[in-house]
Amino acid sequence: MSKKEIQNSKTVLFELKTLIDESRQQVAVAVNSTMSMLYWNIGKRINTEILQNKRAEYGQQIVATLSDQLTKEYGKGWSEKNLRHMLKFADVFPKKEIVLSLIRQLSWTHILAIIPIEEPLKREFYIEMCKMERWSVRTFRERINSMLFERTAISKKPDETIKGDLEQLKNKEIISPDLIFHDPYFLDFLGLSDTYSEKDLESAILVELQHFITEIGSDFAFLARQKRITIDNEDYYIDLLFFHRKLRRLVAIELKLGHFKASHKGQMELYLRWLERYEKAEGENKPIGLILCALKNEEHIELLQLDNSNIKVAEYLTELPDMKVLEQKLHISIKRAKNRFMQKNLDER
Repeated sequence: MSKKEIQNSKTVLFELKTLIDESRQQVAVAVNSTMSMLYWNIGKRINTEILQNKRAEYGQQIVATLSDQLTKEYGKGWSEKNLRHMLKFADVFPKKEIVLSLIRQLSWTHILAIIPIEEPLKREFYIEMCKMERWSVRTFRERINSMLFERTAISKKPDETIKGDLEQLKNKEIISPDLIFHDPYFLDFLGLSDTYSEKDLESAILVELQHFITEIGSDFAFLARQKRITIDNEDYYIDLLFFHRKLRRLVAIELKLGHFKASHKGQMELYLRWLERYEKAEGENKPIGLILCALKNEEHIELLQLDNSNIKVAEYLTELPDMKVLEQKLHISIKRAKNRFMQKNLDER
C-alpha cells in the first residue's frame, strides 16, 4: 500500500471508531432514560395505587412483598432498598414532564444523589449546575458533600432571587455571577505547609491548575499569571487572570495571605477599570474581580457594599474543615444575609 492509501485507511478507521463510539453513547443515554422512566413509573404506581392513605406498617410489608416477587421474576435490581429509591423519585418529582426533561441529561445514579435533598431550591441548584458543567456522578456527589450550594453566593439571596436566577439559567441559559462564585474555596489540594507566601500560594495554584479550575468552576479559562498593566508609567500586576465562558467576562483574582482590608477594594477597582478599557473585547460583559483572603471581615464588606458590586470577596481554606462546624457557620451566614435583605426591603417601604 502507498503512503496515501495507508493514510486514507487510518482516516477511515478513525471515522468508523468515532461512529461506533457515538452510537454506543447514544444507546447508553437511551437505555438510561428508558430505565429511569421505568423506575419513576414504578414508584408512581406503588405510591398512588398501593400506598396512598395506607399506614406505614402496611407500606413496609407491601414493598417487601413486591421486592421478593420482582426479584424472583426478573433477578437483581429489585431489592426493597431500590424500590424505596423509586418511591422517593416519584415523590420528589411528581410531574411527568419534569421527569422527562430530567432523565435526558442526568443518569439514574445522578438522580439517586439528588433525591435525598429536601429543599426544592437547593435541589434545583444542583440539577441546573450539573447540567451546565456536565458533572460526572463522582463530581456531583463531591459538590453536594462539600456543601457547594451553601458556599455559593446565591444561597445568601432571597428565595425569589434564587428561583429567578435558576429559571434564567434553565430557560434562557443566562447565568448570574452569584451562581458561580463561592465562599469559602477549598484549596486543600495545594499541599501548603503552615507558613507560605503569596508567591507560594500563586505557584501552588498554577502547579495544580486543573484542581483549582475544578474547585472554582469548569468554565474558567486561565489567561495569565502576574498580568502586567501600566498606568501613568507605573506598573501593577494582577495575580491571576481568567476568562469565564458562560459569563463572558474577564475575571481578575487577587490572593491575600491575611484578612481583607478596605484598600484591597481600591486596588481591585483600579485593575477592573483598566481591564474594561484595554482588554475587554466587543460583546463581553464588564470584568469582575475575586479577592481571595485567609480571613474575611464581614462588616468591612457590608459597609463597602461589595455584595452589590462586581468585586467578590471570599475566604480560602488550605485544610479541609470539620464539615459540621462549617455547615453551622454557613447556615448562620446565610441566615444573617437573608435577614439583611429583609430589613433592607422593610426600610425601603
